[in-house]
Amino acid sequence: MRIGILLTLLLAACRPALAVQSVRVSPDSDAIDLTRAVERYSAQGDRIQVSTAPGPDGIVRRIEVSALEAGAQPSWIVFALTNDSDEQLTRLIVAPHFRFVGSGVVWPDLGSSRITTITASQGAAPERDDNASADVFRLTLDPGTTVTYVAELRNPSLPQLYLWEPDAFKDKSTSLTLYEGILIGIAGLLALFLTIVFVVRGAMIFPAAAALAWAVFAYVCVDFGFWKKMFGLEDATERIWRAGVEATIAATLIVFLFAYLNLRRWHVRYTHFALAWLVLMAAVVGLSVFNAPVAAGVARISIATVAGIGLMLILSLAARGSERAVMLIPTWYLLAVWVVAAGAAALGYLTNDLAAPGLVGGLVLIVMLIGFTVMQFAFSGAGGGGDNGADSERRSLAMTGSGEAIFDWNVVNDEVTGSDAIESQLGLKRGALEGPAAGWLDVLHPLDRDRYTLALDGLLHQRSGRINHDLRLRGSDGHYFWYVLKARPVVGPDGEVVRVIGSLADVTEIKSAEERMLHDAIHDNLTGLPNRELFYDRLASAMTLAQKPGTRAPIVLVIDIDQFKTVNDSFGLSIGDSALLAVARRLSRDMKPGDTLARLSGDQFGGIILDESHSTDLAIKIDRLRTALAAPISFGEREIALTVSIGAAVYDPKLHLKGGDLLADAQLALANAKKAGGDRVELFTPVMRSQRSDRQMLENDMRRALERGEIMVLFRPIVRLEDRTVAGFQAVVRWRHPKLGVLEEDEFASVAESTGATIDIGAYALETSARELAAWQKALEVNPPIFATVAASSRQMLSNDLVADVRSALSRHLVQRGTLRIAIAESVVMENPEYAAALLQRVREIGAALMLDRFGAGYTSLSHLPEYRFDAMRIDASLVRPKAMGARSPILRPLAAMAQEIGMDVISEGAETESDAVELAQIGCQFAQGTAFGQPMSAAATRKLMGAAPG
Repeated sequence: MRIGILLTLLLAACRPALAVQSVRVSPDSDAIDLTRAVERYSAQGDRIQVSTAPGPDGIVRRIEVSALEAGAQPSWIVFALTNDSDEQLTRLIVAPHFRFVGSGVVWPDLGSSRITTITASQGAAPERDDNASADVFRLTLDPGTTVTYVAELRNPSLPQLYLWEPDAFKDKSTSLTLYEGILIGIAGLLALFLTIVFVVRGAMIFPAAAALAWAVFAYVCVDFGFWKKMFGLEDATERIWRAGVEATIAATLIVFLFAYLNLRRWHVRYTHFALAWLVLMAAVVGLSVFNAPVAAGVARISIATVAGIGLMLILSLAARGSERAVMLIPTWYLLAVWVVAAGAAALGYLTNDLAAPGLVGGLVLIVMLIGFTVMQFAFSGAGGGGDNGADSERRSLAMTGSGEAIFDWNVVNDEVTGSDAIESQLGLKRGALEGPAAGWLDVLHPLDRDRYTLALDGLLHQRSGRINHDLRLRGSDGHYFWYVLKARPVVGPDGEVVRVIGSLADVTEIKSAEERMLHDAIHDNLTGLPNRELFYDRLASAMTLAQKPGTRAPIVLVIDIDQFKTVNDSFGLSIGDSALLAVARRLSRDMKPGDTLARLSGDQFGGIILDESHSTDLAIKIDRLRTALAAPISFGEREIALTVSIGAAVYDPKLHLKGGDLLADAQLALANAKKAGGDRVELFTPVMRSQRSDRQMLENDMRRALERGEIMVLFRPIVRLEDRTVAGFQAVVRWRHPKLGVLEEDEFASVAESTGATIDIGAYALETSARELAAWQKALEVNPPIFATVAASSRQMLSNDLVADVRSALSRHLVQRGTLRIAIAESVVMENPEYAAALLQRVREIGAALMLDRFGAGYTSLSHLPEYRFDAMRIDASLVRPKAMGARSPILRPLAAMAQEIGMDVISEGAETESDAVELAQIGCQFAQGTAFGQPMSAAATRKLMGAAPG
């Protein structure tokens, strides 16, 4: 006996335990949650010793409890209850077999019997009450007592432990039973109703909805313990049922979503994915027999995944115009919310006792909404048209007779027929377009696939209407052909669409013509580059983009080919067009992605550069472009060397409010490059705008220059190289501007041209030259007589004023025939050779002589020289000046010989020194002019030189 006491004390010392805290039970308390008040013990062997709660006397005692089965190692819980009242209390200890709240998602707790037996430290032991859904023990607490209870658990899990007042527990059970019965009845009726609809309608969507409803009904029955009560299921069997039903819900959700959204028709990948998922769910159902918790975990994760992926898919299809998806959005959104709430409850974040019944009721409500959605889809527009198949066939034959292909889709069998003509045109194998409607997706243009599927789905849903869509089908060679699909649905006796029949008409030529018209409206026909309109549009976009912080300002280039008209006149328009294409290709190679190159006019191109840094070497970079364009262009055995002038302007928000301002400044820079002689690059500066203002002032002054006597004619001596005597004079025009001083003709020629004063100035020069020539010849009678050369402008020739002006000058002043020489620039003659020949012949008939002026300054065509019968030729100074190493052009000598051979005097410009004069004489030039023989002089000075009387 002493040894036993010592062992007991030793065990107590080795296994210290604090006394359990007692829970006070009030007579008016209906329910007390003991879940957190219990102390849990595990691996204690087949018996356990614990300290009791202190009694009324404050003494803590120890009790030892043995397991129901010897040798077992169960888990234990210990709790204590205190009755402070003066009456005896009867209570129920309730431990639910299954509780969804806190059951978990992965390896969830699917429920079982929780408590094996309960032992009291004093008084009568608690008695087990019969209850199918919970372990219920009835206990009695005497007044003023504290009783410690030790409960042996069947497994370590005890999700909930309540102490109920018997009547309150009965009322709660009765209310919950009523609620469960109502939900079971609603779920059963809903499943039965959808099954009846499936039998009546027969479409795939109805069995899918009915299967989902039956799965939810089975879940409600399992969750509420209906099957257990009806068939007396064991705990293990109920867990299998619960896991299997949850997996079935996941599978039926997949089937319903797939059938309702009709993913089988257009999305083959969805079909494969859904089938794989269903196979997985079938495997999970089988797994539930062997490992129900793992199967239930996979099923719960699958339900959440289906809800999430389904919501994204529905929103995506709704955004593309699918009416089915739009109708399902509210219901599926509620399903997603339900999944979130169920997850929160299963993970223990939502612990209210009403959470589990509420979630079951919410699931039944969602299925009810799905039923309403299906019914709305089933019966909307059921009274569609009543055309029969024969009528549709007649229409198809009529379409065939009109040369259009037939499009006939059998909706029930999902088979398209009648497309032989299309297959032949596309170069496809026979039968390539026959079969499921989704088979056309492979040959449809990617941008037309959604329109095709939504159009057909719209007919099936509305059961009325027509399709009239443009589609592109890919041929066997990869090219696309345009077709117009016109079709209408054929509705069967049950109100469902059984066929979609119509025609396909080839409109490739019409579409190609439209595309060409659209392209030609904004592109240049020759080079294919954007035209001026598209250039302005892109320039406006670039300027708008440049206003954002961190973006670079655009640079506008205007590239103009120097003297391009001479190329057309000398080599023909075809060579000129080829030259333009070559220049366009060279410019395109130097443009980067995002830049724009356009043809603004005949030989003028525009560029918008976006990615150049605005550094000081910008002019150098653009000059490289100019140099690259100067490379000779080969045409067979010919080579043409072109030069270009480039004007550039950088966008400045303060100066350029619109695209036209930026382009105008670039063109102003180009004008300065041209004015400087061409073949150069000019960057716009604000000073150029003031120069433009100076030009406007010059134009205003030019209009009154003749009236004010500001235009004067000077005479440059022309010397006979044989004896160094003055043989004649060249009339040159100067403008004595009141503010700018004396301006040479090159400085105001463009101003005179733009104001129209060129003709009046030319007439004045002819009149003055004829008057002075008459005075020279009267004073100095030599043979050959003194002559004078007067330049005629292109405007004088084109306006037919030249003949009248020459006739007037010769009639008013007596000069010897052929001594007043009209100098015609070579470029002026080449502008219109036929017209020039006729006009110059009339000038010769009047009595004036003709001189080809500035020969060699442009592109020369020697074949035309004999046709015009010029009396003299003046060689341009650019051809006379020595080149590298001091040598003159080797063509001077043969050119002089040729001119003399056809009867022309040769006058050479550029005689600057006596050695130049000697060398020119040796070459064969009869006359020369230049600084070596004097500068232009006034009329008075020439009269004095000639010994004539002052005028």
